Amino acid sequence: MNAKAGLWRWRSNPLRRREDAVEAWLVLAVWIVVVVGGAVAGLVTARAAGDVFAAQRAHRHPVRAVLLADAPHGTTSAWPGGGLVRGKVRWTAPDGTPRTGDTLVDSGLKEGAGVVVWQDDHGGLTPAKPANPTEGAIEAGLFGAAAALAVAAPAYGAGALGRVWLDRRRMARWDREWDLVEPRWGHPTG
Repeated sequence: MNAKAGLWRWRSNPLRRREDAVEAWLVLAVWIVVVVGGAVAGLVTARAAGDVFAAQRAHRHPVRAVLLADAPHGTTSAWPGGGLVRGKVRWTAPDGTPRTGDTLVDSGLKEGAGVVVWQDDHGGLTPAKPANPTEGAIEAGLFGAAAALAVAAPAYGAGALGRVWLDRRRMARWDREWDLVEPRWGHPTG
């Protein structure tokens, strides 16, 4: 399809209907929203997610902790390769005070075993190790792609519904015009 044929709805033409012009503007608006809106949403979301991951890397630190009770054996995990159970641990906060709390540890560990836990700048346990820069970039990219899709999909769907509505209007108008022309032909068709 060449550019001239693709722009026929924009040209002045005695066969161009009002619905054709509306459809041309609708398609243009949808593509602007899909391309520009999707790109902006994706970039903003990816950058925000990247900033969150960078902040987590800056404010989460590994620390050695001691398991205060035996971790249970043979617990079944809904996740393959999980093998983690909740255990009570003791560690030292950045200000030097001893702290205790619950975290996930490998099953079967004995009391007194050393484990690595992650803490924030105030010495509180954090749920998990922060994503490394590569993992953070991949996750940020995935979040950005999801945001772009979240903007583009409804816009594209609304445009498709608008085009269906315009097609129905065109067909109804064509039926009305056919009802006026058909009797002049002398014999009914269909």
